[in-house]
Amino acid sequence: MLSLVASVASSVAVSILLKVARRQDIRVDQAIAVNYPVAALLCLALLRPHPEQLLAPGTPWWVLILLGILLPGIFLAMAGAVRHAGIVVSDAAQRLSLLIPLAAAFLLFGETASPAKLAGMAVALAALVCLLWQPGRMDIAAQDSAGPAARPGDIPSGGRAGTLTVLLCVWAGYGAIDILFKQMARSAVDFASSLLAAFVLAGLAMGAWLASRRARWRARSVAAGVLLGALNFSNIYFYLRAHQQYPDNPTLVFASMNIGVIGLGALVGAWVFKEGLPPNKLAGLVLAVVAIGLLMPR
Repeated sequence: MLSLVASVASSVAVSILLKVARRQDIRVDQAIAVNYPVAALLCLALLRPHPEQLLAPGTPWWVLILLGILLPGIFLAMAGAVRHAGIVVSDAAQRLSLLIPLAAAFLLFGETASPAKLAGMAVALAALVCLLWQPGRMDIAAQDSAGPAARPGDIPSGGRAGTLTVLLCVWAGYGAIDILFKQMARSAVDFASSLLAAFVLAGLAMGAWLASRRARWRARSVAAGVLLGALNFSNIYFYLRAHQQYPDNPTLVFASMNIGVIGLGALVGAWVFKEGLPPNKLAGLVLAVVAIGLLMPR
């Protein structure tokens, strides 16, 4: 159970770091770029991959290349969502992305749709509508975009429409990444080696993007990137450890992870950062928990 707690805490800690980055004068894009080499080194040290397997003919390079592009892209989107919509809504949008791989399982991989799963998908869509709906005025968390002038590395909001866009990017992006990870797990290459390759490619892509912008690196941003990489890898590592500790109860792991992140994220966002939680978003959080419960494997 400690592995599950550590995974949930690491996931929420990533959101907290992204939330405080701007006020601490941290360049989010630089921190994200540094995060991937750190995660790759931790992957080498703790998961002990076999990189030579990547030379096998069956290596799904198209999956790894897409992950190399999407992983840093979705991190940037998550940073924008946390800044403009808050931790509560951003974490919920991320966790509700499970709807996308589930739909892919029905439409692409031939899985049978049970009544409970169909009901869960309907409730998840309702939760998403509640979480993304912006009635009348911007969220308290979103008002941060009207504060100090944007800095290099910031993710612009563009007002209410921009906030909605980054939240949809978080939802769709994490769903797409989940599908790609499932494709990666189906290949002949061991998961640790594939994960290492994805981290390396993501780091190269982000580094090339920053080089094209002639970024001026800051020690503070690099240090934040080291912490971000440790938290990012910790989330994955302890999640895998939890599955190893409960091999006959994946439902426990999956439910605890998703509901735990939404619950802890809501507490941190509301109590620490004083994020507004209007009735529609509170209803969305409740519906999200119900949807995750319905979507659990039986």
